[in-house]
Amino acid sequence: MEKRIAFITGAGSGIGREIAKQLTLRHFKAVVVDIQTEKAEETVSMIKENGGEAIAVYCDVTSLESVQHAVDESIRHYGKIDVLVNNAGWDKVEPFLQSEPETWRKIIDINLMGPIHTCKVILPIMIDNGYGKIINIASDAARVGSTGEAVYSAAKGGVVALTKTLAREMARYKINVNCIAPGPSNTPLFQSIAAKNEKLAVALEKSIPFRRLAQPEDIAGAVCFFASDDAAYITGQTLSVSGGLTMI
Repeated sequence: MEKRIAFITGAGSGIGREIAKQLTLRHFKAVVVDIQTEKAEETVSMIKENGGEAIAVYCDVTSLESVQHAVDESIRHYGKIDVLVNNAGWDKVEPFLQSEPETWRKIIDINLMGPIHTCKVILPIMIDNGYGKIINIASDAARVGSTGEAVYSAAKGGVVALTKTLAREMARYKINVNCIAPGPSNTPLFQSIAAKNEKLAVALEKSIPFRRLAQPEDIAGAVCFFASDDAAYITGQTLSVSGGLTMI
């Protein structure tokens, strides 16, 4: 594992930050990718404090050109990319009929087009190297729906479908493509949403068999498994990490 390079989008905070930290504890080198460069640098500092190796790279995943620049910078520094974690995401919770096209576009551009852009640029690199693992972060909203998240659920459903198709197409190259679907998670995004509805977190906790929200480290642990050689024969799968809220 010493020479594995992981490219993690949205790694400046929340789940993405924890994924980067946990992978580097397992001897990966991390490319900490985020649109907020200062946040990405904070993640890198945390990793280095724990003896890991990482670099921060600016990237707007909604732009194919920006993704290309970020990948080019990563390749110049590390020479390859072994693992891609498509974690960057965004949502605005509101009833569908009260939502607007501008919001729809932003949700789809970040949550669905982001992974499409990174896969388009990075998969050829993995094919040339003869090795690669892609781990897409979707949501259980893609599997069961979620009130106030119609377009988000649709975008994450697209991520699940993208995962399956790429897994079939990439199998001939021995590239694994899998998906993780978190349930309600205690992230900065969730906290900003819950701040507007104080009863939301309590209601969700009551509905989860484990009686708590997922923490970033819960999701990171699943990512580390998919990134490891222990998951070499697993591809095209979607794993719910939801404390039992979703059982499929």
